Amino acid sequence: MRYAAIVVALSFLILASLATIGAGAPAAGAGLPGRPAQPGAPERDTIRREREQLGKLLFFDTNLSEPRGTSCASCHDPRRAFSGNHGSTIGVPLGSRPGTYGLRNTPSLTYASFIPPFNIDAEEEVLEPKGGQFLDGRVSVLDQQAEGPLLAPLEMNNGDRATVVAKIKAAYAPGFKAAFGDDIFSRGTNRAFLAVGAALKAFESTATFHPFSSRFDRYRAGRLVLSAAESRGMSVFFDPAKGNCMVCHLARPQIVNAVAQFTDFGYETLGLPRNPAIPANADPAFFDLGLGGPKRRAPRGDPSFNGAFRTPTLRNVAVKEAFMHNGCFTRLEDVVAFYATRDTDPGRWYPHGVRFNDSPAADQQYINVSKPFGRHPGDAPAFQGQDIDDLVAFLRALTDEEFEAALPPLIRSAAVPAR
Repeated sequence: MRYAAIVVALSFLILASLATIGAGAPAAGAGLPGRPAQPGAPERDTIRREREQLGKLLFFDTNLSEPRGTSCASCHDPRRAFSGNHGSTIGVPLGSRPGTYGLRNTPSLTYASFIPPFNIDAEEEVLEPKGGQFLDGRVSVLDQQAEGPLLAPLEMNNGDRATVVAKIKAAYAPGFKAAFGDDIFSRGTNRAFLAVGAALKAFESTATFHPFSSRFDRYRAGRLVLSAAESRGMSVFFDPAKGNCMVCHLARPQIVNAVAQFTDFGYETLGLPRNPAIPANADPAFFDLGLGGPKRRAPRGDPSFNGAFRTPTLRNVAVKEAFMHNGCFTRLEDVVAFYATRDTDPGRWYPHGVRFNDSPAADQQYINVSKPFGRHPGDAPAFQGQDIDDLVAFLRALTDEEFEAALPPLIRSAAVPAR
């Protein structure tokens, strides 16, 4: 989808990520309701801290769901880099109501504050969607993302904004008045609800969510030497004839002081295996098309966006409980092997050898066939065996130090035997 625009995409990364680690995420206190537009620096710091603290309280509050018992942290577990599926083992999260499950795997909230607003580059020969929150980019900014799960029937299940605001007012009125003004609850339900999203955004924009403390970061800073396997895996990652990962999961180790986000924030259609455990997939006519729906409309009505999902950062990917937008994999080793052998050994991934069984036949023409894809059944994979194990080792090195305790044991059984 972006093959003619690699140079532009690389330029986008440089512009988007040349902030140093100390620069942090976008300011959490700008443009929010109930405060002077241009407060002085001390007041801005006070407002920011008040909103961050409120956001933290809201994030862990299990009273904000219907029925009560589910918080943001239930699906965004701080022990797993703010990812997880609320105890579900089917690849998508359990909702607040027993027996209800979401449609998509929960993404990590680490580094989410760096995702740019949803936009489409219309200057290129091929339209290039980028950015936006959620895996389909349906909202542009982080505070809107924070609001969504509160009202989603398959998540926290509050009936409307007024229900949420009533809970907030009962539990946090003094704090909200201090952070957003004494009149925050007298200026309408919508304004108070927006303040809830603003508080959550403030917390999710703190360094807790973007510590930049992984082995890779320490290696970049000259404070650590990568292991032999991690070094070899990094070579596979950047090798265009092998992993070719850097095309979508951009990182530029040669740029001093650049923050490597390990994503271009773009969208790809990967042709994943269908996850039959997702309740919505019990209907054989149902397909989750990402940019193409069902939670949004395809930009400009373009069917080539059907099945495309935003490329996530690879930071902290190794501590996730499930992988890909539909949670079809539970081991990182299998994810890497899928990239290596999707086209060369389709029988390994698709029941009865029917490829791309989670995409409508009419949309399969849009599935990514760039390297390492694009080979044929029986061909040698672009990488295999030791390369797969080494690439997994490198991806594990992208885990922030705070979350390393959640790393699963290293498994070598996913290595693809030579043909």
